[in-house]
Amino acid sequence: MPNLPNALSALRIALAPALVALAWLGLASWFLAALAAALISDALDGAAARRLGVSSSLGAQLDSAGDLLIWGVLPLGAWWLWPDAVSGQAPWVALVLVAFSVPTLVGLARYGRPTSFHTRSAKASAIAMGPAVLLLVVGGIAWPFHAASVLLTLSALEELAITGVLPRWRSDVPSLCHALRLRSLELASGLPLEVIEARPLAAPGARLAERAASREDCGR
Repeated sequence: MPNLPNALSALRIALAPALVALAWLGLASWFLAALAAALISDALDGAAARRLGVSSSLGAQLDSAGDLLIWGVLPLGAWWLWPDAVSGQAPWVALVLVAFSVPTLVGLARYGRPTSFHTRSAKASAIAMGPAVLLLVVGGIAWPFHAASVLLTLSALEELAITGVLPRWRSDVPSLCHALRLRSLELASGLPLEVIEARPLAAPGARLAERAASREDCGR
């Protein structure tokens, strides 16, 4: 059976070059439709993975790759189609580009691959940014884009902090609080977290207690 969440992420990856082509051809309506499809797939893939119980490292990396590609080509496409709207928001667009690129570059330098933390703040900023961009380029309403840019910047700062806390690449770290808990578990046990989580079921109580402590301190 095909993996639905991975298929949704793959669709988002495929839509990135389509967005570039549609923008180059000046097909604004089709560009907006493809962008909406990409944003919907982004909202659905993580939820589908959790509901179906098929979350995986590969799925997390596909999700992150789709996000990077879509948000990487969006400024270029918007510039081609709506140059006045984009140039009028140049400082905010620059802030968004920095907030997207710096955590990725730092993750590449530290782990050798992009981060895939999928923090709660990153999800919130993505949800806010999609409609904000649409309102900006279609309706000329700028304040939602400004608010989403601030939220994205705060999310980027949290991701940088998590990268500094976790010595090894991990996917799906909901918040800095969770990263600090994971790090403290490693320090307390003297073992990498991968070893802690792979412990045989002979000691399930200890492992469950560790997970419960993390949830209690940081929330689910």
